[in-house]
Amino acid sequence: MRIARFSIDGNVAFGAVEGDGPDGLVLDIIKGIPYADFELSGTKVPLEKVRLLPPVLPNKIVAIGRNYAEHARELGNEVPEAPVAFFKPTTSVIGHGDAVEYPAFSQELHHEAELAVVIGRMCREVPRERVKDVVFGLTCANDITARDVQRRENQWARAKGFDTSCPLGPWVETGTGLAAVAAGLGVQCTVNGEQRQLGTTADMLHSVEDLVVHITEAMTLLPGDVILTGTPAGVGPLSVGDEVAVTIEGIGTLTNKVIKRG
Repeated sequence: MRIARFSIDGNVAFGAVEGDGPDGLVLDIIKGIPYADFELSGTKVPLEKVRLLPPVLPNKIVAIGRNYAEHARELGNEVPEAPVAFFKPTTSVIGHGDAVEYPAFSQELHHEAELAVVIGRMCREVPRERVKDVVFGLTCANDITARDVQRRENQWARAKGFDTSCPLGPWVETGTGLAAVAAGLGVQCTVNGEQRQLGTTADMLHSVEDLVVHITEAMTLLPGDVILTGTPAGVGPLSVGDEVAVTIEGIGTLTNKVIKRG
């Protein structure tokens, strides 16, 4: 099931996305919240009549760096033995169709297409065999990065945590399991229709199971929290006016336009 969060006539709701093509998609409004047992209301609205919002409002976003060997190498970094984790703040989150604001303190903004994992229940010290039970679903993400700032600052907080640097969406797919991620979901990024990144989740150095075990050894994850699983090779520059799209096989396409901040 595809679960979207949206606004219509000033109201915010969750809905199940129904339909298979770009035309005629509708949202069946959910009674309650999607992380618990819920019912479909039967009240349906056309997708084209709503504004899609970030599909979740995470308490925290835990991102993983250099989780694809070729991406690590393309930036001149060694391939890490253990997952490299960092945080993106909740204020960095935007949804499908929202604008990425080019920050004034950077002259080198990069796209990073990523599979994002959405947590469905509070969990800590999760054993590997239970990881599938705490994952709510999967969505698309773009770990927008001020690459010049990342190079010159020891911490990545500003380079990867500025406002609008974490597009998520367009919805959460709950039907794609972790076995499909391990087997390989295609990860693609285009800029103005030109392909920039094309990879597969089969090439992740550390699996979703690895990441959840590693992260929850240290901290509690809450419903709606997001794990960004890293980006394949091919990252590159964005300019004001560009339209950047991240497509994950079996999930959907997340599209955002880059504008000048202010």
